[in-house]
Amino acid sequence: MIKITYFVHGTTVDNENNVSSGWFDAELSEKGIQQAIKLRELIEDKYFDVVFCSDLQRAIKSAQLTYGDTVKIIQDERLRECNYGEYNTKSSEIVEPMQEENITKSFPGGESYEDVKARIGEFLEYLKANFDNKSVAIVAHKAPQLALDVLLCGKSWEQAFTDDWRKRKAWQPGWEYIIK
Repeated sequence: MIKITYFVHGTTVDNENNVSSGWFDAELSEKGIQQAIKLRELIEDKYFDVVFCSDLQRAIKSAQLTYGDTVKIIQDERLRECNYGEYNTKSSEIVEPMQEENITKSFPGGESYEDVKARIGEFLEYLKANFDNKSVAIVAHKAPQLALDVLLCGKSWEQAFTDDWRKRKAWQPGWEYIIK
């Protein structure tokens, strides 16, 4: 069994400007920096054997600010946000309605949510092979978290989008997943 605690990166400048970054390497805003520092306090009673994060700067910086040098942080490109292709860095008003339309169909020049699910599935197999009986933290993005909901919680993509905490503005300091 592997216990995963999933954390989303802090708020970015793009988030504040209503931009969907996708694979663009957006910077944390001052608010995002403060969120990552505050998260350290909120989870100080939790132990992790390792922290994995996306290789995009917003996730790396969030992980570094939250965990510092208290636990090994490993960057993994499989934990990236969905690649919106031609729609990376476009207005969220344009991109967000397209997300549910691109579950099986790729964004032009990018990938589909099924592609994200395949990446996350590969990542989970890697965890099974290398981190059995460990407690793992992940710092990443929306699409990988929704993929975990599909892969580990048995949700359909439609249900994962419907239940997404972002729609309710119901952030919390970590979401728990178990790999058996």
